[in-house]
Amino acid sequence: MNADIQKYNEKQASTDKEVCELLAKIIDSKLTKAENKIWHAHPVWFLNGNPIVGYSKQKGGIRLMFWSGADFDEVNLNILGKKFKDASIFYNNVSDINTTELKRWLEKAQSIQWDYKNIVQRKGQLVKI
Repeated sequence: MNADIQKYNEKQASTDKEVCELLAKIIDSKLTKAENKIWHAHPVWFLNGNPIVGYSKQKGGIRLMFWSGADFDEVNLNILGKKFKDASIFYNNVSDINTTELKRWLEKAQSIQWDYKNIVQRKGQLVKI
C-alpha cells in the first residue's frame, strides 16, 4: 500500500481507521494494476490516469466513492449529483462493509469508466471510455 495512504488511514479515529484499512486492502487486492495516491487530500485509485475509486472521512462516516458508479446499476450506491457519474456509500463500522458487494463494484469500476482524466480539455464534458 502507498505510504501516504497508510498515513491517511493512521490519522483516523479507531473505528474509521479500521474501515479505511479494510477498504484499502480490498481495493488494492482487486485493482492490482491501479496507481494509488493521496489526491485532493484523500486516497484515490487510478487506471491509466483516470480516477476510479477513493474514500474520505466526512460527517456521515467514511465515504467510498466510485467516479463512474452511477452506471453500475447497484441499489446500495447513492447517486447524488446529475452532472457527474459518481456514486457512493457511507461506512461507519467494518461490519457495514459487504465485501462481496464491494468486490463486485470494483470489477465494474474497471470496465465501466467515464473519462475524468480529460474533463478539463473537454470543457466539462464527460465521455464514456
